Parts: sequence; C-alpha cells; structure tokens
Amino acid sequence: MFRKMFVIFGASDILWMVFAVSQASQIDIFPSEPEIFAQIGDSVSLTCNTASCESPSFSWRTQMDSPLNGKVRNEGTTSTLTMDPVSFGNEHQYLCTAICGAMKLEKAIQVKIYSFSKDPEIHLSSPPEVGKPVTVMCSVPDVYPFERLEIELKKGNRSMKIQDFLEPSEKKAQETKSLEVIFTPTDEDIGKALVCQATLYIYDDDSPPKVRKTTKELEVYISPKDTAISVNPSTRLQEGDSVTMTCTSAGLPAPRILWNKKLDNGNLQLLSENATLTLISMRAEDSGIYVCEGDNPVGKDRKEVELIVQEKNFTVEILPGPQIAAQIGDSVVLTCDVRDCDSPSFSWRTQIDSPLNGNARSEGSKSTLTLSPVSLENEHFYLCTVMCGQRKLEKGIQVKPYSFSSDPEIEMSGLLVSGNPVTVSCKVPNVYPFDRLEIELFKGESIMMNKIFSKDVSKKALETKSLEKTFIPTTEDTGNVLVCLARLSTDEMEFEPKQRQSTQTLYVNVAPRDTTILVSPSSILEEGSSVNMTCASDGLPAPKILWSRQLSNGDLQPISENATLTFMSTKMEDSGIYVCEGINQAGISRKEVELIIQVAPKDIQLTAFPSESVKEGDTVIISCTCGNVPPTLIILKKKAETGYTVLQSTDGAYTIHRAQLEDAGVYQCESKNEVGSQLRSLTLDVKGRESYKDYFSPGLLVLYGASSLIIPAIGMIIYFARRANMTGSYSLVEA
Repeated sequence: MFRKMFVIFGASDILWMVFAVSQASQIDIFPSEPEIFAQIGDSVSLTCNTASCESPSFSWRTQMDSPLNGKVRNEGTTSTLTMDPVSFGNEHQYLCTAICGAMKLEKAIQVKIYSFSKDPEIHLSSPPEVGKPVTVMCSVPDVYPFERLEIELKKGNRSMKIQDFLEPSEKKAQETKSLEVIFTPTDEDIGKALVCQATLYIYDDDSPPKVRKTTKELEVYISPKDTAISVNPSTRLQEGDSVTMTCTSAGLPAPRILWNKKLDNGNLQLLSENATLTLISMRAEDSGIYVCEGDNPVGKDRKEVELIVQEKNFTVEILPGPQIAAQIGDSVVLTCDVRDCDSPSFSWRTQIDSPLNGNARSEGSKSTLTLSPVSLENEHFYLCTVMCGQRKLEKGIQVKPYSFSSDPEIEMSGLLVSGNPVTVSCKVPNVYPFDRLEIELFKGESIMMNKIFSKDVSKKALETKSLEKTFIPTTEDTGNVLVCLARLSTDEMEFEPKQRQSTQTLYVNVAPRDTTILVSPSSILEEGSSVNMTCASDGLPAPKILWSRQLSNGDLQPISENATLTFMSTKMEDSGIYVCEGINQAGISRKEVELIIQVAPKDIQLTAFPSESVKEGDTVIISCTCGNVPPTLIILKKKAETGYTVLQSTDGAYTIHRAQLEDAGVYQCESKNEVGSQLRSLTLDVKGRESYKDYFSPGLLVLYGASSLIIPAIGMIIYFARRANMTGSYSLVEA
C-alpha cells in the first residue's frame, strides 16, 4: 500500500494560498498543505493574499520558469491564478511573489495532476454458457498516473484476480489499463454478478484513495436441447382438415421456437415464431416436412415431422349465372367460386380467345373478372378455368352488352300554334342492339304512332333511333300529355330498365286575334281634353299589349306596354295614328286608331293674286287658308246688295277669269269647325281698259278666205303637170 496525502477538489474547487505579513513581518499560510491534486479537465484557482500590505504588487511563475498555463487576476490585496481546464501543462510548483514597498515575499505550492473520471468497463468474449470457458476483461479508461492504479475482479463475493501497474510510464499521458480472467461457468453461477473495482492511490499519506467500480449481472446460458413435437389430430389429413403442432425445447434462456417448412430445394420457409402452429383448411400442397427449431443466444436444436394431406373433389360455380345482360358503360363483375379446394389457381379466357378487355383478380377460393366499363368488345362467352392440384374444371358465362341508359327525348319542330302543323320527334339516344327496340308515341290515352327497327348486320355500334309524327294541334290539346315509350328486349335475360319513357305536357298557343281599341270619350277631341285608349287582344298565352305611334315615314315609335294609353291634357301635336299590337310567341295582331285634336280656327289668311287691284280682263285668284289647324270648312262669299253670295271654291281658292267691272267688291272667307269659326274679308278693285279700233274689216276677212282656197289649188295643178311631162304625154283635161 502507498501512503498518500489526499484533498478532494470538485470542478469548481478553489485552492487558497495565503501570504500574510504582520507588523512583525510574519507570514501565515492557509491551508498548511504544501501540495494539491487537480483532476485533468477540471477548473482550479490558486489565490495569493497579503493581509498587512495595502498596495502589494503580485507576480506568478513556475519553479522551472515554464508557461503558467493559466490566467492571472489581481484585485487589491489578492491575486488569483486560474487553470481552466487543468492539463498536463499545469503539473508544476507555482510561486507567488508579493512586493510591498521595499519588502519582497515569495511562497510556493505544488500542483499534482491525475485522471480518473470514468467507471471501469466489463466485457465478455462470448455469452457465458455452462461448461464452456469464457474470458472476462475489466478495463479502466483514461487513467493517470497508472502506476498508482489497482484493479480487482470479483464474482459474487469471491475475488477472482487483483492486478497492480507498478511499472513507470515512459510518457506523460492518459492510458487505459485492464485485467483479464478466463473461467468456466457452472449452474451455480446463475444469478451471480461480476464486479470490477478500480482504486487510484494519489496521496502519499493515510488519506483514502479514489475508488470506482462497475457491476454486471452474470447471465449464464444453456444451449437448447430435448426439442420435441406433438401433432393433433394426426400427421395424415384430408384436404380441408386442420392440424395443430406444438413444439417444446429446454435451455437457458428459454429458447425461442421457430416453425419452418422444408422446401423442395432444401431451404427452410419461416411459418411462425410461436410454439404452437395451427394450419387450417389444409391443401394437398401443404404436405411436406415441418421443422421446429429451438433457438437462444448460445445454440439451436431442431426436430422434424412430416404431414401428408390427401386431395378431395371440388366444385366450381360462376356468378351471376350462365348469361348476363351488361349495360355499356357500367361495371360488371364475373365471379368464379370454388368449393372444397383450399388453394385453387384461376385463369380467364374467351371462347374464341379474344382479348378479355377486363381485369382479373384472384383471392382465396374466388376469382373475379371486372369489366369496367363494359363495351361492345365484351360481347363474348367467358370461361373460368380452375386448377386444384392436378385436377381441372371449367365454367362459362355469356356476356351480352346492351345500351339503354337514357330516357327518350321529345322534340318539337316549332312552337305549338293552334291550326299550324308541327312535327314531334321521339329520339332514343345511344341504344344497342337497336333491332330489339320499339318506340311508341301517345297523346293522352291514344297512340299516335309506333315503330320497330330492323337489324343492320353491317355494323355494331351505339345508335340514336327515332320516330317522327306530324299533327295539327288545337286548343283542345292544351293539357294533354305526349308520352314517348321505348322498349328494349334482350332475349329472356333480366335487366333493368327494360323500358324508358319521357313525357311532355302540351301547351298550344293561339296567335293574337280580335284586337280592339276602345277610345273614351272619343277619338276627336278639343285641345286640353283627356282621353283613354284601351286595347284588348285574344290569344294563348295572353298577348302582351304594345302601344306605338306611327311616324311620318311609316315607322312605329313604342310609347307604352300598358293596355290603356292615357293623355291627361291633349295638345294639337298629339294628333296622329296610334297602333296597338297584341303580341305573344305565336304571332302579332295590330289595330290602329286616329286621334284628332281640334282647336278653333285661327290665323286665317285671305289673299288676292296677283293683287287686290287688277284691270278688267285679268285673271284673279282669291285664296283663303287657315294655319295650324286640322282641315276645316272654308266658305268663300261675295257681298251683294241682298247679302252674301257663296262662291264655288276649290280647297279654299276661287278663280276669276277675265275679270269684269262687276267682279269688284267685298269678298269674305269663313273658316269653321265644330269648335268655332273665324272671318276675314278683302275688297277687290277692278279697273276698266282704254278704247281701241277694229283693224279687221269685213273686206279683209273675205280676201283672207279666198287666199286660203286658191293657193292649194295652184299647188295641185303644178304637181300633176310635172307628172304628165315625166310620162311623155300631156292632157290638160287630166291635169
């Protein structure tokens, strides 16, 4: 044993070295030990203090003048040297020098380094097995100085080996030291523990050393043995039977049980990790050698048993039946179901080996062929082939696609108008096979038409088929229902729906007619009066009323959609032709009314052309007009001794041809209507012409008449004379 001096310092231990100078120049040191021990990696502080000097000057150094490997901090009468972390470079004798005035004091402390930060580690060369030698190694990592290390290995309370490491190290470093022991476990070692204890004597006095230890439970193994298998009910079975096999195996720790089946190539196929293996619904291919294996960390032990499974007869059924009608676009599943065969294998094909156009899936005793979506390419006889061991069975199903997915569509060639022919079309879209399609068209309870379609072998496709019927609707048809009924028959197969129908209620329109206008109080009014014009029109649906005013160019200007058009205070410019239209989707009916707004005659003008003063023999036109008034009665008169004489005028104008003196006088124009009248007058002055001679005397008149006869006679004589001369003869008589 070593003698060691020992002081324990933690990661934050602070070591004090105190220098004190009393008034009598005495030095007190605390603590009194001249050396300290520091763990590599910890933090250590050395403190130097002069209590009797107010302003000392400090310095630190090592006895060999090596680097301090620390940080110095001076504060008042204290100086601190901190080593963080402690390393091999801090293993020195450190000196603190204090100068107080002319006095110099110095004190030393020895720092010794050690490393002992980790517990020992226990390692086994292999799992300990009863009767088989095993090596135990106990190692202490990162220790310094290892020449002061002692390692002891115990099994239970008994020491197995103690080892010291007294040889000096050639270099200053942390090292891992270990001891090894070889022993052979026995049954008595079960439950015992291995203890590795490391002791580091770092002090030279009687201070206790540093101790670390590790304990490891000793798990002693026994290799599996005595493996046995029990089979219930028997090793010889029929297909569909069940069997339970139980395996046991002794060992420590208790062996794990593995069930395997030996394959034809000698390899093992893992089946279960339970001690009991149950196989249900056995098949012939389940026959073979089954292996139970007991397994633990130190070994294995096997046992085999052979099972023989005998085949039995099986049946195949195909669903939904021997034939099925499948809607094109839908999804249809054909199911092949096997009984009394635990591991069947399936295959699907068509009778003429066409593509399946579907997805096959097998699971357990069933196989399905999904046709999604069904198309015309699926019109085949499908066969399901089942292999059970070496036996083979086959079942078939006929798939007949059809298309009848939409209700019939009823269309009209136009609007239903009473009395107008209209064609009804009943269409059945995307139908197949159309040669089995029948369409009937009903109006109410009576059938209008039916049609059956013939087969077209040249093509195989979805088609739209229709029938058309033309009829003349009447108002009595309103409320009746058109029914288009389509039936599709596919042999005796069941499918839904076998028939589809669409209905449409008839609403027969009647074009507007008998349009009437009621004007209250009258269509001829005085300016400022009110008037209501009410329009009515018959039709179905009830016509919409539209009031318009006819412009001068014949166009219509809409003014109201109310049945009654009201003018509260009429003006002359409200006069005109007003048009009422009855309108619905079947047509238009129109009625007109002329509104006349009367005012009393005004702005009468009575004129004489060319002047009111003319000469005898001139032509004079006396004209009377009334402006800004609808046509009024205009009467022209001439004042006579007995009163006024009414003149025969045309459009208010009276013409005097070759005016005479007696035409002079006062002329008057009267313009009147039902509202009132207005008068205008003018005076015509006719002046006589001067006297003149008659230049045509009776004698001259006779002379003029004779000349008119003689001249043509002379001309005729000359003509005939020239003609006779040209013929070579002359006859005075003829001439």
